[in-house]
Amino acid sequence: MNVLTDGKLKRIALAFGLAVACSLPPAWATEYDVVITGGRVMDPESGFDQVANVGIRGDRIVRISAEGLQGVTELDARGLVVAPGFIDTHVHGQTQFGSKLMLRDGVTTTLDLEVGGINVGAWYAERQGRWQTNYGVSASHEFARMAVLDELRFDGPLDAQHIGPTRARAERNNGVPDFAVTIPAPEQLAAILKLVNRELAQGALGLGSTVGYMQKGVATWEMFALQRLAANYGRGTFSHVRFLGNNLPPAEGTLGFAEAFANAMALGAPFMAVHDNNRGWQENEAKLAGARAQGHNAWSEYYPYVSGSGPIGSEFLKPETLLHGWQLTYEDAMMDPATGEFFTQATYEAKRKEDPGYIVVLFMRQREAWLPQWLTRQHATVGSDGMPTTDADGNGLTWEHPYSAFVGHPRTAGSHARVLRLGREQGVSLMQTLRQLSYWSALHLGDAGIESMQVRGRIQEGMVADITVFDPESVTDNATHKRGEQGAPSTGIPYVLVSGQVVVRDSTVQRVFPGQPIRYETTAESDS
Repeated sequence: MNVLTDGKLKRIALAFGLAVACSLPPAWATEYDVVITGGRVMDPESGFDQVANVGIRGDRIVRISAEGLQGVTELDARGLVVAPGFIDTHVHGQTQFGSKLMLRDGVTTTLDLEVGGINVGAWYAERQGRWQTNYGVSASHEFARMAVLDELRFDGPLDAQHIGPTRARAERNNGVPDFAVTIPAPEQLAAILKLVNRELAQGALGLGSTVGYMQKGVATWEMFALQRLAANYGRGTFSHVRFLGNNLPPAEGTLGFAEAFANAMALGAPFMAVHDNNRGWQENEAKLAGARAQGHNAWSEYYPYVSGSGPIGSEFLKPETLLHGWQLTYEDAMMDPATGEFFTQATYEAKRKEDPGYIVVLFMRQREAWLPQWLTRQHATVGSDGMPTTDADGNGLTWEHPYSAFVGHPRTAGSHARVLRLGREQGVSLMQTLRQLSYWSALHLGDAGIESMQVRGRIQEGMVADITVFDPESVTDNATHKRGEQGAPSTGIPYVLVSGQVVVRDSTVQRVFPGQPIRYETTAESDS
């Protein structure tokens, strides 16, 4: 159940009131730039759910009305749902091809809060005016460790699109992935903190920590110090927690969650548990709900697949963890997405030695029983964990490449339509699904002080016109694990608007670039 506080009700009323005032100008302004006619308009914050027309002027929704509206561009939404554009907080393929895939899946805002980036000021600058979706990135714990411990130079902006090759580069530097396994000396930890401090001052969305990939090298003090640094800016931590996926004591994934969660609660800082999809998720969700009941800004995300994905060189894919801690076998769990064949321990070891950055798919079949339950979780958002957008040879894909060229996990193309389809099949309230797809991400990030998220994730007068229009009876994912189908675009989403511009028309992505930066204002670096 979604409970609106008095403050939120006042804000909604103010937004509607201001927009109504704006929608009653002189006669010359009665025509809108875009009108979406006759759709089922659904706002997951207020619960508004009626057939209505939506008038857009500039980048804002200025009128929602049962009365007829006239626009320069009119989109017929009869029989369709008009919803807030979907917000994905976990997109590693931050490329133009990746945006094209995401738009076909109804996503208007693509963020990477988990791996994050380095040199984020330049990262934002190179996307200004050139991006189709809204975009944003956190400060990368992992890249900062690589820069200090592996002595990698990052002269320009870097994000997770290059995570595989960058991890391979770190390991090949001296035969050891120091970023993952080395505990820094005090002066090295100071250097790591300094780098993250710089990124936060440049407007990064918080601390993105893949401590689960670095569990041997990151001491608990380092994790606390970094979370405290982010909290000094009033920003959150978004964590792939330590021990994620481990099933047995003394290294259960719930203990890794508890570490980062306890830090955030002690610091009074926002916290999101990244892909809370694994054993122990029920316990984690109970703790998050308890924290929210006490006024803390804490939530989680999931992706709707039994399988996961990551670089083959990841420390937790070694036999001592995969076979024993995770209780999986290579023959049943680890697949090569380029061939569809499963690894043996011998072929895994050979491939890991050859290319530790190679991306594989991992099946965790215990998730099958849990997946329907994830659809009804409260304040759980859908983060696709969309993978780097490359072909079979690891080459990056451009906007012009066909969807079939993508080789990787199908979650990159189909997570959001899949949640809509599964919700339909499981009888989940459509309003609940929309809260997972858009509103709860906007709510929690907005409550963390990101002003651009306070005006997204809602269909209300006065809000930014990031809008996804879909057929609730037919919308579906089409991407599979089969080669050539891994990037198959979702269908049943004929229109997507970003900042009031039609970016998907009749299920075809247009060559327009209205995406806006999602970030904090730049500031002076913190003293501690």
